[in-house]
Amino acid sequence: MRRTAPLLLAVLALLAAGCEKKTRQPAVGEEQKGGAEQPVVREAPGEEDTLLLGEVGSLTGAQATFGVSTRNGIELALEEANAAGGVKGKKLAVRVYDDQGKPEEAAQAVTRLITQDKVLLILGEVASSNSIAMAEKAQPAGVPMITPSSTNVEVTQKGDYIFRVCFTDPFQGYVMAKFAADHLKVKKVAILQDNKSAYSMGLSDVFTEKFQGMGGRITTRESYSQGDTDFRAQLTAIKKTRPEAVYVPGYYSDVGVIARQARELGLMVPLLGGDGWDSEKLFELGGSAIQGSYFSNHYSPDSPEPRVRQFIDRYKKAYGGVPDSMGALGYDAARVAIAALERAESLTGPAIRDAIAQTKDFPGVAGTITLDENRNAVKPAVVLQVEEGKTRFVTTVNP
Repeated sequence: MRRTAPLLLAVLALLAAGCEKKTRQPAVGEEQKGGAEQPVVREAPGEEDTLLLGEVGSLTGAQATFGVSTRNGIELALEEANAAGGVKGKKLAVRVYDDQGKPEEAAQAVTRLITQDKVLLILGEVASSNSIAMAEKAQPAGVPMITPSSTNVEVTQKGDYIFRVCFTDPFQGYVMAKFAADHLKVKKVAILQDNKSAYSMGLSDVFTEKFQGMGGRITTRESYSQGDTDFRAQLTAIKKTRPEAVYVPGYYSDVGVIARQARELGLMVPLLGGDGWDSEKLFELGGSAIQGSYFSNHYSPDSPEPRVRQFIDRYKKAYGGVPDSMGALGYDAARVAIAALERAESLTGPAIRDAIAQTKDFPGVAGTITLDENRNAVKPAVVLQVEEGKTRFVTTVNP
């Protein structure tokens, strides 16, 4: 049964040096005790001492692990900055709103951050449909916005105040098409897409174009809607076309169920996907059915790079688990924002926007970040395989 949540669950986190140990993070779908407007951990300092940022994420709903991981990464980055003295002599704080995974809620949250909270810039969201709705509010208001992980090209096309620190779907779709053709050596792939998701549809379009350009064939392209629980009709139609793999560019909350039902129907070929798979919940929902499948992603926790190991160690100490790519990208987005605030000639929208746009060769955890003329990050992707309840690094694909 779908649970109801407050229209906007507001949380204010003061991220200062020497802060107390964090409280337990809410479980997926769990409401913060006290209802809407309840502070989670800390109180806000006086406005004269604080630079206030805004964040919008899915803290409840079907993709709650995305929002919680992103929030954790952002908090960690701001705590580190505050421990080093803050920005321009002031501490950083972030006001966070839960959009429950809904574009309309995301848009309302951004309006509130701009008109009531008067934030300097906005971080979020993960889901591209939500980020598009947010960008449509932030751009005309002249408030810079950085999405950590929305990959649909339309997000940054909303205007010159909108940025991202992740790669885009045209690159991600190419990565998996190339992997299917060159690494798996498959010639026939079926697609099962979410027809209500800009993210899923965008990936499907690019994968189709690139895979066919490499000599492959799309046997069929079936659709579902986020929140569906029975995919057997689409999977039966896919099975009849005898594909060698199935591309499912959806979110983990649907993919895990799709994997189980595919195996129940005897569809045993590998499933392929994108970064929307990246959640520990994927292993719980998919069980053994998701084993041996592959997805493109932003970083691998197996990376030996010192800055990645350092980030993972700090994240584990703070939150008690290995960070997924959403946590890493939340951390990177906040650090890019902090660096831009420090460089900005003034704390006005145009000055902050210009400083963000100058980001070049920034040492991110999820890859070195250079923003191009369209405000998109140019960076590599990795392909991971699901194996025994975790992911295993397979290869890196460069732009």
